[in-house]
Amino acid sequence: MKKLFTILCCTAIFALATTSLKAQSYKNALGGRFGSYNGVSFKTGLNKNAMLELIGNFRSNRGVSYVQLTGLYEVYNPIGGAPGLNWYYGGGASIGSVKVKGFDGDVYLGANGVLGLDYKFKGAPINLSLDWIPTLRITPDTDFYGGDIGLGVRFTF
Repeated sequence: MKKLFTILCCTAIFALATTSLKAQSYKNALGGRFGSYNGVSFKTGLNKNAMLELIGNFRSNRGVSYVQLTGLYEVYNPIGGAPGLNWYYGGGASIGSVKVKGFDGDVYLGANGVLGLDYKFKGAPINLSLDWIPTLRITPDTDFYGGDIGLGVRFTF
């Protein structure tokens, strides 16, 4: 846990030390996010280098069903020499439900982080992202889930 905290602090310090240029080259994007949870993703620009992302995830297999809504504040930074490519970091929260066949369902709340890469194709309304969203689940039991890596494919407008 101390290593994770140190890495996150170093990343935040590096990000704050970078110049704030116009990072993302689109205002809104809507599409899918595919990973351990599949779902719908919507991004909207808040200012010149920040976006809000809303993700609706769902998964069902072997008698277990998950539904989760996540909201993330993301700060974008351009990668020099690679037009359209940005790296981003941020945080947010999630609320979800899990139901196991034959048992009552649980509702859970979580605090999320996000770290990823974002690419907007020049001349085409397509955006791709690859990100990692670790979660500290707060209720009903406190635990850490560090394994949500996803690929986003979106239409920009």
